[in-house]
Amino acid sequence: MSLISCLSVFDRSGARSERRRVGAVGGLLLLSLLSACSVIPERPVRPTQYDFGPGLSSAPATPAKAKLPVLVLADLEPSGLLDSSSLVLYRLGYTGDQQLRPYAQARWALPPAQLVRLRLRDLLGTQHAVLSATEGAALQRSPDQPLRVLRLELEEFSQVFERADQSSALVRLRATLLDNRAAGETLLAQRVFVARHPASSPDAAGGVLALTQATDQLAQTLAQWVDAVPAKP
Repeated sequence: MSLISCLSVFDRSGARSERRRVGAVGGLLLLSLLSACSVIPERPVRPTQYDFGPGLSSAPATPAKAKLPVLVLADLEPSGLLDSSSLVLYRLGYTGDQQLRPYAQARWALPPAQLVRLRLRDLLGTQHAVLSATEGAALQRSPDQPLRVLRLELEEFSQVFERADQSSALVRLRATLLDNRAAGETLLAQRVFVARHPASSPDAAGGVLALTQATDQLAQTLAQWVDAVPAKP
């Protein structure tokens, strides 16, 4: 083989070797980039927050103080998982499961007990002068001015699945109505209120809407009951 032929073969062999080295380095670089990307944590998904909506669309009329007593609405007491929790809860009723389960990506803007109390205050305020417990204790009133205290306990506030594709909201509230006089408080009446409303979809959004509607339904019944309970002589 001539010297020129040998040099030509050497050049081609060297070029191939160089290309293989470049390819190997490029492959290692690509693997390094892919490994680096795999360890970068994904951006966490923030849970969707829900409330009961804007509430009353217009200001209620001023209550007639001569007809209805001033109403003190105490803080609503929650029970179980409802205590200070903002989780949106559901039950799998069709499995016989007695466990409350939370949605992973759904939260209430406030604990349910606070949301329910605000909704009740708005509705009761259309007929009564509604005060907090602190305001009621500081109220200077005449001996003949009636004052009632409404104590509430939220016992159930969840979405119950009757089937995998069918659910409804369940709200249960225990109400105690007291007559407050200078001599102390007197029990007027006590009742458990239950409201159910079908959910439009078997998910958190459908459950939240149904729970809002069930709360409004219960609030209407509660307001009628408060007005119907007679005063102690």
